[in-house]
Amino acid sequence: MKFRVFLAADHRGVQLKSEIARWLARQGHDPVDLGSHDENAACDYPGYSLLLGEQVAAAPESRGILICMTGIGHSIAANKVPGVYAALCYNKEAAVLSRQHNNANVLVLGSKFVGSDELLGIIEAWLQADFEGGRHLRRFEQIREIEKKFMKES
Repeated sequence: MKFRVFLAADHRGVQLKSEIARWLARQGHDPVDLGSHDENAACDYPGYSLLLGEQVAAAPESRGILICMTGIGHSIAANKVPGVYAALCYNKEAAVLSRQHNNANVLVLGSKFVGSDELLGIIEAWLQADFEGGRHLRRFEQIREIEKKFMKES
């Protein structure tokens, strides 16, 4: 299956983001680069997390990839957007399980911890994995109920 894949990074992920965008296009996916574009200009990642999260939440068949130094900040920020299920993954197995068990629609990568030699394999595995449903659907629905509860309260 081919996806529209939204991409965003802070200054620490600009190079990897560009590499990923080129690779996605070669694989037949539709990469959409939301920025940042200058690795020499420090920027704040939460705005990019929000921008990407809103795009992914509005297009349920899409996917998103966020990159920063550790991936932790993007994970925290993106998961505040209703409809976004962001998973920080440092290897293929975690990436596959994030899709199969958690229905993650945003993959978060840490440029400090994922080398370019493993990067594309992680992304490919993540894009190819499907949500398994079954007992995982029950748990995913419980996560959505938590989300709905706090959306009502805010």
